[in-house]
Amino acid sequence: MKIELPQVGESVTEGVIGKWLKQIGDRVEKFDPLVEVVTDKVNMEMPSPVTGTLTSIIATEGETVPMGGLIAEIEIEGEEPASVATAPADEPQPSVVNRTGELLKDVAPVGPTGGVLHMESDTPAPSGRKRYSPAVLRLADEHDIDLSRIEGTGMNGRITRKDVQQAIDQGIAAPGPAPVAPQTPTAPSAPGTDEERVPLTPIRRLIAENMVKSATLIPQAWTTVEVDVSGLIQRRQAVRTEFQEREGINITYLPFVIKALAESLKENPLLNSSWGGDSIILKKRINIGVAMATSEGLMVPVIHDADTLSIAGLAKRVRDLTERARQGKLRLEDVQGGTFTANNTGVLGSVESKPLVNYPQAAIMTTEAIVKRPVVINDAIAIRSMMNLCMSFDHRIMDGAEASGFINAVKARLEAIDADTGVY
Repeated sequence: MKIELPQVGESVTEGVIGKWLKQIGDRVEKFDPLVEVVTDKVNMEMPSPVTGTLTSIIATEGETVPMGGLIAEIEIEGEEPASVATAPADEPQPSVVNRTGELLKDVAPVGPTGGVLHMESDTPAPSGRKRYSPAVLRLADEHDIDLSRIEGTGMNGRITRKDVQQAIDQGIAAPGPAPVAPQTPTAPSAPGTDEERVPLTPIRRLIAENMVKSATLIPQAWTTVEVDVSGLIQRRQAVRTEFQEREGINITYLPFVIKALAESLKENPLLNSSWGGDSIILKKRINIGVAMATSEGLMVPVIHDADTLSIAGLAKRVRDLTERARQGKLRLEDVQGGTFTANNTGVLGSVESKPLVNYPQAAIMTTEAIVKRPVVINDAIAIRSMMNLCMSFDHRIMDGAEASGFINAVKARLEAIDADTGVY
């Protein structure tokens, strides 16, 4: 039986084979963990759909595979090997066997979730041109890339999004006269005696690809404001003990910030949007992603409908997501649907940072370290607890006026926190 990579969500188009949990010749039971798969959303263990013996591993560790692509074969006990279909005598036999199977004319293959699976094929279309996936075509169109000049590294030589992105990064494959290639080696040089090469983990590779996508596809601007959070500190300190006794968890500054963010996003919907090419797509739900550092790399679990939660509700949701992120137990739905991202870089000691927008969102905000310093209030010098808010935003979607209006709305809400601010 051919084992395909199952479709796990509309926005997930491909996955990286992280680690095979079974080896060729191993017996596997139905629902036993078979392979670890890393997507741009989450890590997951794919269970075996059948009971049998693993006879072939087709997608090796580190390989990028489209959803629905063939990754392995399992021989089911008592099942007769499938007979090989022969082509009509008047049709030439293929010289190379395609392990993903032959694409039958006028027949739509069915994917693992029951929907129609649009397989990529290197067979020329009737026009004589190769067929490419929608994601590849979209990225090529955005950067005016001539796909015929790119050599595919995917299964059976297909062109992947990574191939197109690499062509963009290297400044090649544009129509017309070929630009001068950068004077850099085409392959990584061997490390010297005083160097060590550290192989990329699948999740590190995906983080790198997403960061390149953000920096390449989004024209980003940056702004910052300083916030007097003395009232926030006093309010948190006043409720901390009671909250710990009542809820069993510590209340941090982050839920207060997320509450201010959610309320400000309702007033400034342009910040809760994405670029649609010929339009701006406003998001009706406020789903705030919270960037978290884990041993596996950066994760951004999402608090869905954050505007409907109290500060206490946000504190419990942040705690739950943080624990499961560090334990590697996030579900796919935990990392999908984000419309805005917050990152508490202050816990790392940072006082000012310039984050990259979490593609395809419109903006990302960081909260920096809280520092006591002298400030002028009513012509007098006072010692206050100050924190910087830093924000990067998509300059296609908004200008400085809209970005400043939003970040100052967050500032005003944080500075308004006092002894009367409700937690529940």
